[in-house]
Amino acid sequence: MAESAPHDEGLKVPPTAPANQDFASSRSSLSENEKEQHDEHELSQHAGQTDGGALEPVVTAGYASGARLISIVIALVLAMFLVALDMTIVSTAIPKITDQFHSLQDVGWYGSAFFLLVASSTNLFGKAYKFFPLKTVFLTSIAIFEIGSLICAVAPNSTALIVGRAIAGLGGAGLASGVYSIIALSVTPQQAPAYTGILGATYGVASVIGPLLGGVFTDGPGWRWCFYINLPIGGVSAAIIMFFFQTPKRHKQIDATWKEKMLQLDFSGTFLLTAAVVCIILALQWGGTTKSWGSADVIGTIVGFFLILGVFVVNEYFVGGRALFAPKIIKQKTIILMCLFICFVAGAFFTWLYYLPIYFQSIDGTSAAQSGVRNLPLILTVSIFSIVSGGTISATGHYLPIMVIGSIITTIAAGLIYTWDIGTQSGHWIGYQILGGIGIGLIFQIPVIVGQAQVDPEDVSSATAIILFFQTITGSVFVSVAQSLFTNRIVSYTAQNIPTLSPQTVVQTGATDLRKAFSGAELAGVLRAYMAGLKDAYTLIIPLTGIATLIAFVTIVWDYKVLNQKKPDADAEQAVSGEKDIDATEKAPVEEKI
Repeated sequence: MAESAPHDEGLKVPPTAPANQDFASSRSSLSENEKEQHDEHELSQHAGQTDGGALEPVVTAGYASGARLISIVIALVLAMFLVALDMTIVSTAIPKITDQFHSLQDVGWYGSAFFLLVASSTNLFGKAYKFFPLKTVFLTSIAIFEIGSLICAVAPNSTALIVGRAIAGLGGAGLASGVYSIIALSVTPQQAPAYTGILGATYGVASVIGPLLGGVFTDGPGWRWCFYINLPIGGVSAAIIMFFFQTPKRHKQIDATWKEKMLQLDFSGTFLLTAAVVCIILALQWGGTTKSWGSADVIGTIVGFFLILGVFVVNEYFVGGRALFAPKIIKQKTIILMCLFICFVAGAFFTWLYYLPIYFQSIDGTSAAQSGVRNLPLILTVSIFSIVSGGTISATGHYLPIMVIGSIITTIAAGLIYTWDIGTQSGHWIGYQILGGIGIGLIFQIPVIVGQAQVDPEDVSSATAIILFFQTITGSVFVSVAQSLFTNRIVSYTAQNIPTLSPQTVVQTGATDLRKAFSGAELAGVLRAYMAGLKDAYTLIIPLTGIATLIAFVTIVWDYKVLNQKKPDADAEQAVSGEKDIDATEKAPVEEKI
């Protein structure tokens, strides 16, 4: 994709264009055998490409349709559901797990092990989809995810559970990048935003109902069913892909030996990136809670993060084209803006996912399952407006207005949710969640949609993986930042205002057990401490959404700048072409502009 392709115009689909006429006329003179080769060549040349602010129409030959397309979409929805569900389902099961394994010190790793492997391995799988058979890589990812889930389900101790979570995270990385790659190859570029919106809705629903299902399983058949449930769902997804999905011929694999392909995966970069992420997550989990910020362990992990990150950057420079972050993709200003945008949007969304249920469980005294029900306003609106956003972009080709409006709405919602307090009326927490869900739903999938439209077909999986990396890693990091703010505030508030209680006792008491552990004046003080901690976590979301809004406006400025640069070139070209160009224009259909 040319670097100069305008952002918003690059997704515009004109009603008619000469491209199809040229395609039809050139095809009519071919034999039947030659026609198939001609179709594949034209599809690979035109699919997803932009020219002068319009997405070239493509023929539908070679794309899935009817029952086959529906089956593929169902399989991808199930796979996306599994990945998003596993990011949050364990949160409400942790108290029971720690009771059984006596492993309070391992609590942070039950969630982080999965997040870390998803984040650090997404780019690895993005390259694997480029160099190896797409269908094989996707099915392998499901197998890895299922093995990890099974290990978690039968884990005899805390260490085994953490190992299982890490293995599941590795498979989840392959699924997360694979679903977007498969949908991009299964439907036309014009249809892709709508189907990406469906995947986004699935992600939102699964992320939010994870704690609800975790609570239901934990209170019912047991916490191990949080992982057993993955086995049949993953099996159905794998079976559908195995029988209904055929990798299109336009998805060209790189012709290289096995050794050359393995070298392209940049395992050294993946290892260094994982190590750096582990260091920063540990620092954020330890700092101010189990260890002081000035302790050797916390300082050591922070220093280690920057040192390893520096080595990673050097590694990426020397491996060149084999780098996890492919230079020809990451250097595009559009991709850079989309990566920055999703960093802050994901940070805000994941923080809401983790800290809205805590408000209901601690301040309002609901159970884990009841708090999930109270999150329905957010669940439903994120789901509905993810589909609305994708469908609108697919129909009109415009994404910038949606990006700006959604960001502004999300920022307003962040400010309103910050006003929650003890005794907040239901109309407020319902309405503010609806507003936040509308904003997040509108914007969450835009970076993937735009990123896929800006690169050549063979780079779709790599571009998707890069964007998903920033989405996952920043979501994990900002949740850890929020956890640090939340916990540190509880500790400081308790020490200053409730001298009869140990701050560590308050921190280690689960949100749903506050009313069992404390009563009277102590309970009132603990609730105020929790509310102070929640407000600190909610405060973090306001600048995150504000920066996302700023990036949306920067994208508009960049788009305007590109348009102004292209206009003189177009005028000069028209002047040189003279009357011949005018005659051609009269004969050709008029191309709609944004």
